[in-house]
Amino acid sequence: MAGDGIVRSLHDLVNEVVRISVAGGFIDLFKKDCIDLGRRISLLSHLIDEIREFPGNLGPLEASASSSIPTSSCLSDLVFALQNAKRLLLFAGNSDSNKDGAAKKIAFQFQCVTWKLEKALCNIPYDQFGISQEVQEQVELVRAQLRRATQKYGPTNSSVLSRASSQPLDKELDLQQCNRAMSSLHIDNIGNIDHEVQAKMDATVLGSQNLMQGMERLENSSASSKDCVVKNSNGVDADKDDKLSNKTGEKSLKPDPVVIPEDFLCPISLEIMKDPVIVATGQTYERSYIQRWIDSGNVTCPKTQQKLQNFTLTPNYVLRSLISQWCAKHNIEQPTTIVSGKIKKSDGSFRDVSENIAAIETLVHKLSSTSIEEQRAAVREIRSLSKRSTDNRILVAEAGAIPVLINLLTMDDILIQENAVTSILNLSIYENNKGQIMLAGAIPSIVQVLRNGSMEARENAAATLFSLSLADENKIIIGASGAIPALVELLNNGSLRGKKDAATALFNLCIYQGNKGRAMRAGIITALLNMLTELSGSMVDEALTILSVLAGHQEAKAAIVKAHTIPVLVDLMRMGLPRNKENAAAILLALCKRDMENLACLGRLGAVIPLMELAKSGTERAQRKATSLLELLRKLQQL
Repeated sequence: MAGDGIVRSLHDLVNEVVRISVAGGFIDLFKKDCIDLGRRISLLSHLIDEIREFPGNLGPLEASASSSIPTSSCLSDLVFALQNAKRLLLFAGNSDSNKDGAAKKIAFQFQCVTWKLEKALCNIPYDQFGISQEVQEQVELVRAQLRRATQKYGPTNSSVLSRASSQPLDKELDLQQCNRAMSSLHIDNIGNIDHEVQAKMDATVLGSQNLMQGMERLENSSASSKDCVVKNSNGVDADKDDKLSNKTGEKSLKPDPVVIPEDFLCPISLEIMKDPVIVATGQTYERSYIQRWIDSGNVTCPKTQQKLQNFTLTPNYVLRSLISQWCAKHNIEQPTTIVSGKIKKSDGSFRDVSENIAAIETLVHKLSSTSIEEQRAAVREIRSLSKRSTDNRILVAEAGAIPVLINLLTMDDILIQENAVTSILNLSIYENNKGQIMLAGAIPSIVQVLRNGSMEARENAAATLFSLSLADENKIIIGASGAIPALVELLNNGSLRGKKDAATALFNLCIYQGNKGRAMRAGIITALLNMLTELSGSMVDEALTILSVLAGHQEAKAAIVKAHTIPVLVDLMRMGLPRNKENAAAILLALCKRDMENLACLGRLGAVIPLMELAKSGTERAQRKATSLLELLRKLQQL
C-alpha cells in the first residue's frame, strides 16, 4: 500500500471507530468495553496527525501512488488492527451478538483486538516519523491501557492470539475453536475489560507524599475567598440492584421481567433515559448520547436520517416525569440518584426534594430565555444554589443545566459569563458531574473564558480546569486544548488569587509528563523565577512546588538551569522558610544528579554550608536531600 493510502486509511479508521463507539447501541455486557476501546483509539488521532505532517509524509499525500512513507509495514499492521477494532464494534452492535455463544466470541475477539493494537503501536518508529515527546507519551498511555485490557481476561498466549487476530473478525469463528482458545487463555471474567483508566504518572523529585502535600497547600490557598473549595466530596452512593427471589426448597422463583415501554428507551443507547431531549425532527434521545452524535460531526437524526435544521436540544420534561413515575411504580432503579422527587443519601435513605426540583427546572429553563435580565437572574441563582450543597449540585445537573451553562460561557455579557463559569466550577465538585461537563465539550469554552474573560471569570475558569484535571484522563484532554499557555499568562499577569488558581491548575496538569513540555514552551520557567524573586514572596511555595514537578523533565530541566535558577535556590536554602529550604534542596538534587556542570556550579555558589546546616537541622526530607547533595559534591571533589 502506498504511503498516502496508509496514512489516509489510518485517519479514516480512527474517525470511523470513534463514530461507531459514540453512536452506541452495543449489548449491555460489552457496552462499557466498546466505549472504552473507542476512547482509547480516539487518543491516537494526534499520532496520525503528526505522521501526516512529517516532512516526506506530507508530500506523498499529494503525490503518486508509487510514493511510500518509511517503515510502512508497521503502519499496515496498525491499519489491520484498527480494521479489526471497527469490525468488532460493529458486531457488538449487531442483533446477532445477542445469540447464544456470542458473548464468548466477543470476549475472545476483544482480547485479540487489544493485543493486536498494543503490538502494532509497539512497533511505531517514533524517531523516523518525528513524533513529539507529548504524543509519544500519549501513545504509551494508550498502550498501557490496551495491555491491561488484554490481561484482564487472564494470561495471554501470543501464538493463539496471533493466529486468531490474523483472521478477519467479521468472519464466522468456529465456537468450539473459540472455546478451546479461551480455555487455553484461562478466560473466566468475560466482559470485564479494564473499566478504570489508571495512567502511570512518572515519579517526581518530591515523591508522591510530598506531591499530595503540595497539592493540598495549593488547593487551600486557591480556595480561599472562592465560592467553593475544590475537592472530592462524598457523592451520593448508587443503589445496589434489588435481588428479587422467593426460595421454595432448592428452587428460586423470579418474577416475570417487566417490559420497558419503547418510548422510554434512547434510540441510540437502548437504555432508559434520564435526561430526554427533543431534536429538531421531533425525536427524543438521551442528552449525552445525541450530544456526542452531533459533536462527532453528524448532521442527521439517527432514527429518521433526516437532516437536522438546527442542533437545539429541548428538555422533554413530560417524558422525564413519566419515566420517573413508571420506575417508581415497578420498583425499578432509575438511572439517577433522584427517585420520585426524593434524593438518595449516602446511607440509602431518601430526602424529599420535589419542591427544589420544580424550582431548579424553572431556573434552568430561564437560562435559555431571550431576555438578558432573566438570564442574568437565573444564572446568578444557579451559582448560588450550586455553592450551597451537594444535593443542589446533583439537582442542577439532573435538570440539564450543564450544556446550557456551557453555551452561556461564550456570551458577551460579563456578568452572565462570570456566573456561568463559577456555576460550572461549583457543579464540578460533585464527582459524577465532572464526566457530564467533559462530555458536554466544556473545555474549549472554559479556555476561551480563561483567555478573554474578566479577571474573576479567568480566576474561576482556572479553578474549574484544576477541578476537572483531578481525573487522569482529563489531564491529557485539557493539556491538548491550549489551556496551558492561557494559565501561564494568568500566572504572569493575574491578580494574586488568579495567580494562585493558575498555579494550582498548572501543578496538577504537569503531573502528566506530556504537559511538562507544553508548560515549558509556554514560558512557565520565567514566570516561576519571577515568583521566586518577588519581594512580597507570596508565591514562593507555589513556584517551588511546580518546579519540583518540572525538574524531572529533561527539556524543562535545561530551561530551569538556563534561567539562572540555581543561585536563587541556593539563596532560598540559606534564608527561606523550612518548607522552602526542603523544596529548594529537592529541586537542586534533581538538577545536579548525573550533571557535573550543574553540580560544579552548586559548589562555586557556596552551597556546602547551607546544605550542611540543612542536613543537621532540616526536616526529615530536607535532611535526606541535603545529605545526597553533599555526597555528590564530595565525589566531585575527589575526581
